[in-house]
Amino acid sequence: MNVNGTPTRTIRPAPAARAVDIIDQTALPHDFRWLRLASLAEAAHAIRSMQVRGAPLIGVTAAYGVALALTVHADDATLRQAVATLAATRPTAVNLHWALARIAAHLAPLPEAQRADAAWAEAAAIAEEDVAQCRAIGTHGLALLRPLAGRRGRLQLMTHCNAGWLATVDHGTALAPIYAAFDAGIPVHVWVSETRPRNQGLLTAWELAQHGVPHTVIADNAAGLLLARGEVDAVIVGADRIAANGDVANKVGTYLKALAAYAADVPFFVAAPRSTIDFACASGADIPIEEREGDEVRVVHGRDDAGQPAAVRQLPASEAVANPAFDVTRANLVAAIISERGSAPASTDGLLSLYPEERRG
Repeated sequence: MNVNGTPTRTIRPAPAARAVDIIDQTALPHDFRWLRLASLAEAAHAIRSMQVRGAPLIGVTAAYGVALALTVHADDATLRQAVATLAATRPTAVNLHWALARIAAHLAPLPEAQRADAAWAEAAAIAEEDVAQCRAIGTHGLALLRPLAGRRGRLQLMTHCNAGWLATVDHGTALAPIYAAFDAGIPVHVWVSETRPRNQGLLTAWELAQHGVPHTVIADNAAGLLLARGEVDAVIVGADRIAANGDVANKVGTYLKALAAYAADVPFFVAAPRSTIDFACASGADIPIEEREGDEVRVVHGRDDAGQPAAVRQLPASEAVANPAFDVTRANLVAAIISERGSAPASTDGLLSLYPEERRG
């Protein structure tokens, strides 16, 4: 997508330096800057600290993290350590574990002398597949949005968290259909939920502005009112893991929007590629929910009047807080799951209609 009018991806390899460059998302929306990752430890830190975030991009970054590790040593022990180190960074996003399993299976049979180059090539292949899949999600999602636009000649959409270009290598998941609709000339306006406590909605607003898509940032708790008033045609979100029965784990607060959308008879769509679907996970009850540090709730980060980075403590360090990073939306609240292969009901049969090769027996 565009940054200052220039087509840009969120991660780019630097082959000559045996490194990768990422957009430091912790600096957005105030600063746009690149950060170089040159080691396994730096890749793991980038994922853990959310310098990179979004399930698909986490998976791609992890694949490059393995390549960084094998550039130094390519023996079996290093491969195992790299996979274990990266797998421990974020437990909920299944794309991370999918990418690590794929690259490990690809590299394990190879001679050590071939592994480093093969790791870089496989990581690049995973990145290119992500771009193609997200582009296809945009096409299939647009097919669902067009009829909604026909009702009043425009689209009023609502998002939660950031499932756009910044959460993937390019195009995005939940935002891909929005960009596709905008580029097709459909008048689009997006209600952008702030998504506390990490405020990933600010990233959505930043990238929508870069692409010229009209939008308005709202407090999370305003979503129900807007839905009840009929000011939203559809809610569309991404996912960090989709269970085999269609239950969806996504950024905390998603479930509340799904409930409000259901009550208002507004379709609630989930957009995600194959790597987000965990056919080995029976239901949402089996999805691990990451609990993040309490200071994400206690401390608010931003800029002061002089434009300098600043942090404001809104709760004392002794105050007990709970900070679950994700919640689970039951399949019956989801109107459709949009993948690179099309859209389908959020159910076992629906998912298997998209991926029949996953049928057992």
